[in-house]
Amino acid sequence: MNNTAEQYDSIITKCYDIFGQKSKDYGTAWRILRTSSLTDQLYIKAKRIRTIEDNGMSKVDEGIVPEFIAIVNYSIMALIQLEMGVSEEQHMDEEKLKKLFHHYAKVAKDLMMNKNHDYDEAWRTMRVSSLTDLILQKILRVKQIESNKGKTLISEGIDANYLDMLNYAVFALIKLEEQ
Repeated sequence: MNNTAEQYDSIITKCYDIFGQKSKDYGTAWRILRTSSLTDQLYIKAKRIRTIEDNGMSKVDEGIVPEFIAIVNYSIMALIQLEMGVSEEQHMDEEKLKKLFHHYAKVAKDLMMNKNHDYDEAWRTMRVSSLTDLILQKILRVKQIESNKGKTLISEGIDANYLDMLNYAVFALIKLEEQ
């Protein structure tokens, strides 16, 4: 029996380790990005995953795991930007950044646990390629909402879509670890 909560936490720890290391290398220069730019970064990562899945190979010596990790991390960056707005400040207190990262990871995990209960872990029977497609669909939805200046009539907002992308990427990483 798989313990989804533990597997989820393990993946988030790996994602945060990379996020933290990159923050030490680059600071928080990403804070200058508008959420639409982060959406485009997510698109680039998801599109690369799909291309590798379709072609069965990559010419750059990195597989799809780092790209799914990037989707988790870019989704959290986007959620932080939605809350805090764009900033020209290139440094954010390391402890504050860690708190924000883990806050949004917990929000996403809580959402996942609720949905996972209702859907009876249906994601476990899905293909990784289907999770990739769902991430791409969510990105296209966000782009449409951004084109509508953030307004929706009856649909979830941008934040809900970022949370779903994050969770789909975690699911893909869990499935890839299990293979």
